[in-house]
Amino acid sequence: MLHTAVQIAQEATEHAEPVISPIALGALSFGGLVAMLLVTYAFRNVGSRH
Repeated sequence: MLHTAVQIAQEATEHAEPVISPIALGALSFGGLVAMLLVTYAFRNVGSRH
């Protein structure tokens, strides 16, 4: 049963076109990480105020 599910999933992904290009995916990922870095940097001294 598991083998059949894996085989169906593999056949479905063989013909699938990527929704977004790898370059765009990398750029979006990098932008998200930079945004999280900026949020972290904004709260860098919150613990030392009290």
